[in-house]
Amino acid sequence: MIKGHDINYAHKEFHILKSVNLSAEYGEFLAIVGPNGAGKSTLLSVLANEISSKKKNNVLFKEKEFKNWNLKELAKNKAKFSQHNPSDITLIVKDVVLMGRYPYFNATPNQEDLQAIEDSMKETDISHLKEREYNTLSGGEKQRVHLARVLAQLKNEVKHKLMFLDEPLNNLDVKHQYKALQTIKEFTNKANTAIVVLHDLNLAAQFADRILLMKNGEVASHGKPEEVFRQEIISDAYNFPCAICPNPITNNPMIIFGSAT
Repeated sequence: MIKGHDINYAHKEFHILKSVNLSAEYGEFLAIVGPNGAGKSTLLSVLANEISSKKKNNVLFKEKEFKNWNLKELAKNKAKFSQHNPSDITLIVKDVVLMGRYPYFNATPNQEDLQAIEDSMKETDISHLKEREYNTLSGGEKQRVHLARVLAQLKNEVKHKLMFLDEPLNNLDVKHQYKALQTIKEFTNKANTAIVVLHDLNLAAQFADRILLMKNGEVASHGKPEEVFRQEIISDAYNFPCAICPNPITNNPMIIFGSAT
């Protein structure tokens, strides 16, 4: 699906990414985790073709460099949920979600576009907000609007789509965190791929197929949750003590930070 080889990125004299290698396959939920400043969001931006690393050909999406993609077709194959969005959007909710359908029509959306936004709003539990002004929403509601926009963008007949999500759980309550991750998991269960930056390690352990742990711009560990979420690896990456035990419900690794006193 997507492969990144020897990804390096520097801003001025500060090296943010250092020789990162990764891949994400069809139907895979890959979670990128790590402490603040580890390079997670920068890596996602390089993979999504929003910024360029030193080498121009070190990211391949479906075996092609991004420069070889038609832009409209690319928008139907991949979409990105960003951590930061404009704070002042003078539109009602359904029109913000409709922005995800812009690659599909020139002037007027057709019934397929309207159905896509209706389905996406239902999936993100914002149907009751569709006539509300975006600027009147809470932070969590705005997050769900943008998730719906990204979902609407990828509602098409294209096989093997790719979704990038940069901290999609920010400002969400527990219920909507789980609903968001379940929606992403349903997306990957259809042979699509999701690469998601997460801070909650326990949610990453529960939903992700593989984990990419970043530290200081490098890959500290990469593998299945049970391979990455080990006491010595996590304590070192976060420079903070932890204990790891089986989750009593899911049997996934459960990470508990802190030391006994």
